[in-house]
Amino acid sequence: MNDFKFTLIADGRTDDALMPILRWLLIDLGVNNPEPQLPILGNLRNPPKKLQDKIAIALDLFPCDILFVHRDGESDENPIENRTKEIRRAEKLVKKTLPPIVCVIPIRMIESWLLFNEDAIRKVVGNSKGTQKLSLPKISEIETISDPKAKLEKLLIDASFPSRRGKKVNIPSNYCVRVAEMIDDFEPLRDLLAFQELEKEIKKTLTNHFSDLLS
Repeated sequence: MNDFKFTLIADGRTDDALMPILRWLLIDLGVNNPEPQLPILGNLRNPPKKLQDKIAIALDLFPCDILFVHRDGESDENPIENRTKEIRRAEKLVKKTLPPIVCVIPIRMIESWLLFNEDAIRKVVGNSKGTQKLSLPKISEIETISDPKAKLEKLLIDASFPSRRGKKVNIPSNYCVRVAEMIDDFEPLRDLLAFQELEKEIKKTLTNHFSDLLS
């Protein structure tokens, strides 16, 4: 499948880390070399506040084959169901022709999907041969961690030892996307409910709209 573009409307500042994950999924499901696009709507002179306006403006800036809309589940009791309804309501309010929209809803936040790969975490802090034991959560526990961002930051700090013992640890400001870019295979995430829902929706969208173009 050639010249396939996907655009992401992010929910927060670190959500560009979703791009490697979405691209991996699309390729794994048969899309050839999908091109990611991430509009930074907060940098506009008048940033849109309502989700329907974000969708409309993002598509004006970056037309695409599939639009991904990310919303964190955070502390919601039914995050996938409630956030999906929120996105679908906004979709109906956009007064223009839309590409297929796929909801991206981690149970907590995107950092939770980066906690499984020890090698990537070590590489980001420049200590790939470090021997400090890292307390990575089991995949089955990832969606129950209340603050995955703090957990990832702690893992990055721990991964910097022992080579930097006694020195100040400088975690890259874009550590989320750096970790995501270091991961070649997101297969372990397929055990997570939210990731399963995302893959199911992508697969359905590709089958319904792009079946003749899949490799």
